[in-house]
Amino acid sequence: MPQLDSAFVRAQFPAFQVPSLQGQAFFENAGGSYPCGQVVARLTRFYTERKVQPYAPYAASELGGAEMDEARSRLSALMGVAGDELSFGPSTSANTYVLAQAFRTWMKPGQAIIVTNQDHEANSGVWRRLADDGIEVREWQIDPDTGRLDLADLASILDENVKLVCFPHCSNVVADINPVAQIVTMAHAVGAVCCVDGVSYAPHGLPDVGALGADIYLFSAYKTYGPHQGIMVIRRELGMKLPYQGHFFNADTLYKRFTPAGPDHAQVAACAGMADYIEALYAHHFAGAAQNASAVQRGAAVHDLMRSAEETLLQPLLDYLAARNDLRLLGSRHAADRAPTVAIALDRAAEPVAQALASHGVMAGGGDFYAVRPLRAMGIDLDRGVLRMSFVHYTTKSEVDQLIRALDQVL
Repeated sequence: MPQLDSAFVRAQFPAFQVPSLQGQAFFENAGGSYPCGQVVARLTRFYTERKVQPYAPYAASELGGAEMDEARSRLSALMGVAGDELSFGPSTSANTYVLAQAFRTWMKPGQAIIVTNQDHEANSGVWRRLADDGIEVREWQIDPDTGRLDLADLASILDENVKLVCFPHCSNVVADINPVAQIVTMAHAVGAVCCVDGVSYAPHGLPDVGALGADIYLFSAYKTYGPHQGIMVIRRELGMKLPYQGHFFNADTLYKRFTPAGPDHAQVAACAGMADYIEALYAHHFAGAAQNASAVQRGAAVHDLMRSAEETLLQPLLDYLAARNDLRLLGSRHAADRAPTVAIALDRAAEPVAQALASHGVMAGGGDFYAVRPLRAMGIDLDRGVLRMSFVHYTTKSEVDQLIRALDQVL
C-alpha cells in the first residue's frame, strides 16, 4: 500500500487555494466535505454549457444527458453494483423518506422492522413512524457505556417476522464501524432485507456494496466531495418488488422508481466528478498496478488508501483525548475500528467551545448533530451536546497538531 500523497490530494480541492481559508483547519467534514475540483468543473460546465432539458435530440441536451448517465454508471461500477441499481435524490433524508413510503404499503400489519438507537435520525425516525400503520418496530439498542451495537443483541430480536433491518455503517457521533456483511447475513437468514445508512462512512472510501450484500445503501454526495445530492443503491431484486414511488410510466426503470421529484440535472451530472477524483487518486498512487483492474478493484484500492491515511492521523488525536480526565471520548480509542469522526462530552456546553476553537483557526461543531437517540442512550446532557471534530483523508498532520494545540488552550 503506497502512502497517500497529501500534496497531490490537496491540489485537487479548490478550497485549499482560497486565501480566506488559509490557516483554517477544517474539522467539520461530517457535516459536509469540501468539493473536489473535478466536481466543481463539471457543475460549472453544466450550468454554462448544458443547462437545457437533457435527452433531447440536440447537442447540448445530448451532452447533458450523457453526463448524467456517466455519473450513475461510473459510481455504481466503483461500488460493485449494476448501473440501474444506483439513483439520485435531493438528499439522503429525502431518499429514506421515499423508501419508507414504499415499505409502508409493501409490509403487512404485524410484520416487524428493526431500527437502532445508534442512528442519525434520518435513518431512524421515518422507519419508526411505520408503527402508525401497525408495523412492529423493534429497537436494537447500543451499549450505554461504549455506544456500540452487539450482534448478540440483534440475534435476540431477529426472527422470521422481521422484514427489514435498518442500521448505520457507522454512527455520526460514535463512529465505530459496524460489521455490515455479518449483519446482512444474519438478516437474510430469516428472510429480512437490510437498509444501511452509509452517510458517515462513505466519505472515508466508497464501499463495495456488492461485497457487503446490503439490499439498500444510502449516502450523501455533499459529504463525499460532491454536490448536494443523496445517492441510493437499491438492489434489483428488492427494488422491483417494492411499490414504485415515481411516475407510473417510469415504473419499469429501476433508478426512477424511487425518485418522485424530477432530478437536479446539473448536480447529478456533477457527481461524475466524484468518480473522476477517485480515478485520479488511483492513477497517481497505483501507477505500477495492473492497468486492467476493474472499477470496483480501483475503488477498493482508493478506499484502503484513504482509510490508511486517516487511521495514521486519527490515532494521535484519540490518544490525546483518552489521556485527558476532563472529557468523555465517545466510541473506540483505536483508529482502525472507527471513522475519524470524534465526539467528546464535556462538563459544559459544547457549542461555545467550538466557537472558542474558531479563534485558533479550527473549524469544528457543537450540538447533538441529529444524533439525539444515541446521545440520550449514553447519558449525554443534550443541553450541552458534544464537541465533534471530523476529518477526511485530505486533512494533514499539521492540522491535527493545530487541533490538539487549540484544544489545550480552550479546554
